[in-house]
Amino acid sequence: MTALEQISGVSEVPVELEVELDRKTLALRDILELAPGSVLRMTRSAGENIDIRVGGALVGFGEIVILEESMGVRITDFHQE
Repeated sequence: MTALEQISGVSEVPVELEVELDRKTLALRDILELAPGSVLRMTRSAGENIDIRVGGALVGFGEIVILEESMGVRITDFHQE
């Protein structure tokens, strides 16, 4: 029996999926100056490995990818136990 078959009764319940691409510390002054269209330079780049969490629990790993003008995550390992 697959994991999806085991949870078929609750498979439509939304859960929060977290993928942390990077963290940055800014002065409050810099945060107050942010506006739509502002760009924050991050230290992570395409191809780097990241953690994937559901409800705070680590469930897999991925890598940062660039999709046209967007950033995404390619899943490289996903624990379905």
